[in-house]
Amino acid sequence: KVLHNVLAANDQVADTLRKELKKRSITLINVMGSPGSGKTSLIEKSIKELPERHFAVIEGDIETSLDAEKMSSLNVETFQINTGPFGGDCHLEASWVKSAVDSMSLKGVDLVFIENIGNLVCPAEFDTGAHINVVILSTPEGEDKPLKYPLMFRKSDVLVISKMDLVPHLNVNVETIIKNARGINPEILVFPLSTKTNEGVDKWVEYLRRV
Repeated sequence: KVLHNVLAANDQVADTLRKELKKRSITLINVMGSPGSGKTSLIEKSIKELPERHFAVIEGDIETSLDAEKMSSLNVETFQINTGPFGGDCHLEASWVKSAVDSMSLKGVDLVFIENIGNLVCPAEFDTGAHINVVILSTPEGEDKPLKYPLMFRKSDVLVISKMDLVPHLNVNVETIIKNARGINPEILVFPLSTKTNEGVDKWVEYLRRV
């Protein structure tokens, strides 16, 4: 019952934030995935490839501001949320995201990325107020992750399969990853890509142009 109440309160804040940002013509994209899956690299690449869009980034980590410092070097407004002082939660909650948004100027910004804490479980349980949820799965993580962590793939609108350049060196079938993901969420959009070689990045960038 306590968890239900916590989630219900979180959902209420998330809905409020989503509506507020829509009124301001700002799209909020929540990027989730395991540590090392390529979340930071995808956000960096997106910012560099879309100079016509105006970005801001909310960085979630248990400790450190390393990723936020990378984003700041791209001249985008960045806000760091560290959950370590609050018990080291492995997800971001809507109230924290709303506090970040309220603390940022977001002047001229039309697209805000949330880089959620590296985890395939907890972040899927908490609505951040995002308009679009993205899960990144790197090819070295294997084909079975959608089956092992179904909630993450059920809650996500987009699956980015990262590190496609490593496929020739791995025993992994990308079509099986897609099949497993769509078995859980038939509507999920899929973008296989490599930020290292730029394979597939053009299709991802074209998608961002439309949101």
